[in-house]
Amino acid sequence: MNQNPLGTDKINTLLGKFAVPSIIAMLVSSLYNIVDQFFIGQSIGALGNAATNISFPLSISCIAIALLFGIGGASSFNISIGKGQTIPDEQKKAPYYIGNTITMLIALGTLLYLITLLFLDPLLIFFAAPDNVLPYARTYTRIVAFGFPFVILATGGCHLIRADGRPKFAMVCNLAGAVINTILDALFVFVFEWGMAGAAAATVIGQIVSAAMAIAMLMHCQTVSLKKIHFVPQKRYIGRIISLGAAPCTNQLAMMIVQIVMNKSLKYYGSQSIYGEAIPLACAGIITKVNQVFMAFIIGISQGVQPIVSFNYGAKKYGRVKKAYLLAIGYGFLLSFLAFCMFQFMPHQIISLFGNGSKEYYLFAENYFRIFLFFTFLNFLQPITSNFFTAIGKPKGGIFLSLTRQILFLLPLILILPVILGIDGIMYAGPVADLMAAITSVVMVAVELHHPAYRK
Repeated sequence: MNQNPLGTDKINTLLGKFAVPSIIAMLVSSLYNIVDQFFIGQSIGALGNAATNISFPLSISCIAIALLFGIGGASSFNISIGKGQTIPDEQKKAPYYIGNTITMLIALGTLLYLITLLFLDPLLIFFAAPDNVLPYARTYTRIVAFGFPFVILATGGCHLIRADGRPKFAMVCNLAGAVINTILDALFVFVFEWGMAGAAAATVIGQIVSAAMAIAMLMHCQTVSLKKIHFVPQKRYIGRIISLGAAPCTNQLAMMIVQIVMNKSLKYYGSQSIYGEAIPLACAGIITKVNQVFMAFIIGISQGVQPIVSFNYGAKKYGRVKKAYLLAIGYGFLLSFLAFCMFQFMPHQIISLFGNGSKEYYLFAENYFRIFLFFTFLNFLQPITSNFFTAIGKPKGGIFLSLTRQILFLLPLILILPVILGIDGIMYAGPVADLMAAITSVVMVAVELHHPAYRK
């Protein structure tokens, strides 16, 4: 039997091979939101930026579904291939994980689209859309909802392509869609002057292209051959996929819940401050998406290390598992420290990229950057460690860690601190939650790596 390079090549080489394309793919994915924010901010202003923030929970729900089956399917697939090195029958399960994942991505994407259309206004009002923002949010969301099945398929499918050993192809899928989105955004918004509708249409067209490319590549996997039977949903495969994809999905769902509560809090406490309702919503939306660009590097590293960790854990090469995790942590810290410096020393320059505003607009944005994102230099620990537990087939640990920052720490702080500090309490909730999540991650992974198997 030929040796799989995941079990023999140098860890540093493998991490570069898988992480760099994954980082680029995640950056490209985050650019969908940033590009829309840029063009909308320049053409419409704060109300348009606030509208995209109101719609953002639905975008997060798309990513949650994509990660549930994308990472879950990829982890299940790689573990199965790894075990197949010593247990041949195990390898026969591998194509079912890919086929079942594709089926579920398409089905759930379509379901989310239909739900959004049926309950559009109630959803946007629930997401805290002010009266002067609701028309913009309605126009934007109605169009981008059509792209939900495609963005879910493209995002989840790219995880499967990476698991199949083709990280560069996954990167190309995302890159093609983002380039098309950027070009069409400029054309539709600035040239045709279609406003919110133009930005939304450009996003959907880019997503359709990415999804079509992902499907084309998945129909020609290099490690397994897919047949019709592999696409028929089966409980045992879907159950395994969900168990391993639950951690990153839960993290996204937690983000969605926090985003909704955050928007409601920003609207309520903003109305009682010098900023008003729209400025906090607009600034927080921009800063969240800028932070996503930084997190794209971290998530890219965690995704890049996943097939290395999963395969070697399945093959019982625990020393390589530990080395891969620690290497990912090292790179994560370097990137996080650079982002911390930018957020602390360049907030005015960053926020200015997304349109002009009043003195109060810049004051809130700069304070939010510096305070809410103060512990950016620690924010690599929780996502990499959460995905590590998922990759080694211990989803409970991954799920718990994915809940720490958003649900266990940040959500209660968002509800409690503003009662005492007003809208500033929302800003201080961020660094406290980040610090507590980082400490929890360190303790949990230290216990895991203390096992004698990792010392070999």
